[in-house]
Amino acid sequence: MAGNVYIGEIITNDEIQDGCFFMKVRTSALFENPLPGQFVMVRIAGLNDPFLSRPISVYAFTREANFCTVELLYRVVGKGTQIMAGLIEGSYLEINGPLGNGFGTANLKENIILISGGIGIAPLSMLMENIGQTARQASAVTMMYTGFQNKAAVVGLDKMRGICRDVNVCTDDGTLGSKGFVTQYFQKDLKKWTPEKTSIFACGPREMLKALAMILNKSKFDCQVSLEERMACGTGACMGCAVAIKDQTGAMTYKRVCADGPVFHLSDIIWDEI
Repeated sequence: MAGNVYIGEIITNDEIQDGCFFMKVRTSALFENPLPGQFVMVRIAGLNDPFLSRPISVYAFTREANFCTVELLYRVVGKGTQIMAGLIEGSYLEINGPLGNGFGTANLKENIILISGGIGIAPLSMLMENIGQTARQASAVTMMYTGFQNKAAVVGLDKMRGICRDVNVCTDDGTLGSKGFVTQYFQKDLKKWTPEKTSIFACGPREMLKALAMILNKSKFDCQVSLEERMACGTGACMGCAVAIKDQTGAMTYKRVCADGPVFHLSDIIWDEI
């Protein structure tokens, strides 16, 4: 899905944890309502170095009569995000979106399991806000497993505790919650859930999702994952973010994370080729 480029004014750009920022951008009323799991490509208006935009998942979205507000969570990982972190209120961005396919929610089951690693909590937060407004979600059992490197890296937790019935937190070093990897704690509880009654959604680092694929291998759980990949164009033109996927016959093909994703069914991804 190709988006449109709009100019956005920064309303908030606060460091909420070490190296992690919450940004609120006001943009045109023409900006389309994003689906949970979609993302935007962000570039500093008038700046040619770095030239390429940065992909960031939509954390939240609101619409007013004359404008829209896009909320973003991002972590400083390179030159582009380092420059973004220094932008002040009133600065301008070029914001292209919404892009990608988003999570599918038409066939939600009665139990909803969320698994996130690090900044991957952002699209899952928007997902829960979206489906939490439905009557079906009111009676669902919603369980979240979220992991971070350490206590200083934790973001978005208070918001998720207000949305989900139960939130399990772990950190690699044990400085908050349980010590270990988020997939380990999900695996311990897996016997509580049945494929027929459970929808699973996940977003996080590649190694986390690969471990999740090993855990759910040969099971019948429906699991959608949002891939975190470096992107250059955001529209599928450059093929720089292609990943190996099984087609309907089981043969290997390649799909673009930015245009065909970022959300895929976990069982469709050929992890040995990524």
